[in-house]
Amino acid sequence: MNLQAIKAIYTFEMARTWRTPTQSIVSPVLSTSLYFVVFGAAIGSRITEVDGVSYGAFIVPGLIMLSLLTQSIMNASFGIYFPRFTGTIYELLSAPVSPLEAVTGYVGAAAMKSIIIGLIILATAALFVPMHIEHPVWMIVFLVLTAVTFCLFGFIIGIWADGFERLQMIPLLIVSPLTFLGGTFYSIHMLPPFWQTVSLFNPVVYLVSAFRWSFIGKSDVSVEVSVAITLAMLAANLAGVFWIFRTGYRLKT
Repeated sequence: MNLQAIKAIYTFEMARTWRTPTQSIVSPVLSTSLYFVVFGAAIGSRITEVDGVSYGAFIVPGLIMLSLLTQSIMNASFGIYFPRFTGTIYELLSAPVSPLEAVTGYVGAAAMKSIIIGLIILATAALFVPMHIEHPVWMIVFLVLTAVTFCLFGFIIGIWADGFERLQMIPLLIVSPLTFLGGTFYSIHMLPPFWQTVSLFNPVVYLVSAFRWSFIGKSDVSVEVSVAITLAMLAANLAGVFWIFRTGYRLKT
């Protein structure tokens, strides 16, 4: 494996983040903090506890997951779209760099950005509410696994998109609504039985539930099922990326 190539792609993508810290880090952290302040103050004053913890502490995992999913997709999709847009993708395709090495560099950098933002949001949330993480190791595992999964999804979107409108269409019109309806601000057990059943068809429910379990030790659905569904999404995205490089889909157009 060409580690030098992976390092070059990774370093270039990370350098782009440090050149625009306001847009890359400050903006998503500030937006999530505003969600926390507004929902924590407006709803937290009416709901004292959920699953045995304060409402403010309850929504922290959901808010981190909301930012993690959005940032993972956006970071990875923009990372691969711009080389296609500017034409520098041809330099990558003609270089002695395998598809695995290219994906590792791009997805690794995008995932690292998302994880850093998630950890900053976690530290920021600790300033507002007292928190205790029941399973810190699993929290890191779920954080990394989710970031990598959705960065791969974002990579696919970046290849599929033929314009900036399409680049933002799926994150804004599909992923964000699913995240809001995936138990970010509530437990699905608070819903009527019919809507609880409907919620189980939302894959984000399983991501939020597993991540929240690592914080408070309780989940809306089985942790084992959540892990299985997350791994299934990871495998599907890997298969999609493999197919793109095997067929050359939109890599040269």
